[in-house]
Amino acid sequence: MRIVLLSGILASIVLIFHTITLPPRNSFSPEFFSSQEEDSSSFNFATVGRLSLLSDSIDASPADEQPLEYDADDGDDVYDDLDMADADDPDDESSSVDAKSTMSEEKIPESLAAVVFNSSSDSRAQDANLENASQINYTDHGFLKLPTSINNTSLSQRVPVAKRRAVPTTSVQEMTNILIKNYAAYHSMRPLWHSPRDQELVAVKKEIEKAPPVKHDEQLYLPAFRNFSRFIRSYQLMERTLKVYVYSEGKKPIFHQPILKGIYASEGWFMKLMESSRKFLVRDPRRAHLFYLPFSSRHLQFVSYVPGSHNRTSLRVFLQQYVTSIASKYPFWNRTGGSDHFLVACHDWAPYETIHTMGKSFRALCNADLANGFRLGRDVSLPETYVRSAREPQRDLGGAPADGRPILVFYAGNLHGYLRPIILQHWENKDPDMRILGPMPHGVQSKMTYIEHMKKSKFCLCPRGYEVNSPRIVEAIFYECVPVIISDNYVPPFFEVLDWSAFSVFIEEKQVPYLKQILLDISEDKFQALQLGVRRVQRHFLWHSAPVKYDLFHMTLHSIWYNRVMNARVR
Repeated sequence: MRIVLLSGILASIVLIFHTITLPPRNSFSPEFFSSQEEDSSSFNFATVGRLSLLSDSIDASPADEQPLEYDADDGDDVYDDLDMADADDPDDESSSVDAKSTMSEEKIPESLAAVVFNSSSDSRAQDANLENASQINYTDHGFLKLPTSINNTSLSQRVPVAKRRAVPTTSVQEMTNILIKNYAAYHSMRPLWHSPRDQELVAVKKEIEKAPPVKHDEQLYLPAFRNFSRFIRSYQLMERTLKVYVYSEGKKPIFHQPILKGIYASEGWFMKLMESSRKFLVRDPRRAHLFYLPFSSRHLQFVSYVPGSHNRTSLRVFLQQYVTSIASKYPFWNRTGGSDHFLVACHDWAPYETIHTMGKSFRALCNADLANGFRLGRDVSLPETYVRSAREPQRDLGGAPADGRPILVFYAGNLHGYLRPIILQHWENKDPDMRILGPMPHGVQSKMTYIEHMKKSKFCLCPRGYEVNSPRIVEAIFYECVPVIISDNYVPPFFEVLDWSAFSVFIEEKQVPYLKQILLDISEDKFQALQLGVRRVQRHFLWHSAPVKYDLFHMTLHSIWYNRVMNARVR
């Protein structure tokens, strides 16, 4: 009898626990999704077709749960001044509170699969062996309860540490072939009903495909483009045709609050400039060719992720609830399944956060990993820019001319990921021509040393960290140093239109031991041509307080526009 009574009490406790801790699936709060400004001219679509979401279920299968290997260093001090995050350290990622250190599974190419650093792996395994982990508590955040604290309990399984699985490497030429094939095969979902905007885009596509040849341009560097004539025609039509509607739903800080400083600033600068654009924005969503989902993946991580929980499901559920809310209020998501919507996100977790709910949308992502779900011809590779000053985003721009760069190659940075230790193992302090260093100390002097090295080096190494992307690529262009990209399966920014062989060097990760010889084999004439290309394309990688033609804002928007046009369908 006592056993039966005890069993009943335990069952009740378990039921209460699940009731308290699990976030409600359909508990929307009008306050959270209220517009930032109520527009008297706004439309009421509440009565138009109720929810028919064309996206994945909110329920996560076991395969969807991607436990993390490393504890994030999530300090409360970082949240005091978000736009200052990551801005004090010349070693880009090293000052990020979660930085690159909490990804689900570190993938290593087949060619490097045998390389193992036992000492670091063992220490990380010990750190991650959490016998007493966490029970998550939730705080109501309007439409969704977000986790805010943890209490002692036990995990049912250990957190896996530094899993390394071999993945095939895709060359840049193979990426180009995939892009061409995808443009021929990809199409957005057929709209559920007709819109004049679809017909306009189909007409634009025909005009781009028959673009008249352009042999010269005073402003742009023709060798840096795959098809310069098509790019010029597409850009002209974007300026003349494109209209974007920005959803006003959602409260700060996750929505409508851009971060303008640090290594995740790209998503913030785009949000700021898109929401203030007079050229492209429309108030009537029926006139829009594209719909912008204005959230910050960085703010979402700050607000939603529980340090030490090793679980990002709450971030994905948050976005699912957001999409459900706009699909309930407006008919446009349901008309196309979200395939005329787009997002711009720079945090490493953004691919995971968005693929379940926004998988049919156009995603501009810094973490552009072809081996991890990045879709050429639909997704856009967003440049990861390290903005040191929000007031002066172009501070310290430029560098020495091609004949004034005495250092062959430069690299300094933290040992994030599997590749950087290999680079240092081969080249740190082993060759006077190879200025290869580890982490640099904090401080202004160290920052200036880092910058001066980039300004005086011919080549700047841009190796992957925990993920394929790195702000060093744009940093190298910023300081007019030829970027040497060592990151297998990374899709470089604006791959739809730019020919990166005109201003950069790609080296496979397995070729690190031969790095010096590969660079010495580049003739002086070839180097000067590459460095000229860097200087000429630099304008495409700069943020301006007020957008300038062909700048980073316009190039990002153009790549999204171009993919939208290439995927356009009519009813």
